[in-house]
Amino acid sequence: MDFRIFVEPQQGTSYDELLALATRAEELGFDGFFTSDHYLRMGDISGLPGPLDAWVTLAGLARDTTRLRLGTLVSPVTFRLPGRMALLVAQIDQMSGGRIELGLGAGWYEEEHAALGIPFPDVAERFDRLTEALEIITGIWSTAESDTYSFEGTHYTLQDNPALPKPYQRPSPPLIIGGRGKRRTPALAAQYASEFNVGFHDPASWQEIANNVVEYCEARERDPESLVWSAALVAVAGHSEADFSRRAAAIGREPAELRSNGVAGLIDEVADKIAEYEAVGCDRMYLQVLDVKDLDHLSSLAEAAGLTD
Repeated sequence: MDFRIFVEPQQGTSYDELLALATRAEELGFDGFFTSDHYLRMGDISGLPGPLDAWVTLAGLARDTTRLRLGTLVSPVTFRLPGRMALLVAQIDQMSGGRIELGLGAGWYEEEHAALGIPFPDVAERFDRLTEALEIITGIWSTAESDTYSFEGTHYTLQDNPALPKPYQRPSPPLIIGGRGKRRTPALAAQYASEFNVGFHDPASWQEIANNVVEYCEARERDPESLVWSAALVAVAGHSEADFSRRAAAIGREPAELRSNGVAGLIDEVADKIAEYEAVGCDRMYLQVLDVKDLDHLSSLAEAAGLTD
């Protein structure tokens, strides 16, 4: 299993804080550093100093790190037109030397759309837009450099798109699709995804959702082993109960609740929880770190993940 750090900048942080965390993650041997893509805080917090734009952040990290895989978990299709999305991901992939991955979803947080004046259609239309966007983005990336790309759909029309720049990774950066939907989400994952992610579910529920995607892969005659299977969970680790409780309090969570719903506890407990996900077929884990100022916490998580001696 490989491990990635996952942050939530909409809760309030700065680029410098995230860079310090990403640098530490790179030093400790984590595989990647991923960000949510939201513009409005969640929960009863101040949100200071404010949210960050996910893709501006990734552009900075593309130049300020050297090894980490970088991406979103996940970008709402409502935020950016797909032609522009293909361009900006390709450009940042070039800037990173081929380390970018695109997580794309239908979007769900209505309040942030209202706060920014972004239209928020019903869920059926959002999935229709996601379907068209995936076709457009992959179509642009796969178009020959001497050709143009055109598309006419219900929601998007592109005429003679130059399909440039091309991403560094060929044929394309990995695409991540996730969620617990029973029909459209697994169908899109089976068709387009390089990775399927299930966030914030226990191992049994994670396996049930993943098995549904396996059925859709088999219906398309796609080998399920060609997908990376991943989980995302809040992570809090400590060498002592006092250490763990202090870190839980810092993010406004109760130790018992974290032990039930996250990858959390003492170092051995965290390692055992990771092993439960690995036993049901999880290949990759996104460890959601909510206190981005606690750089020492990453050392504890790296130890629990077996990244350090």
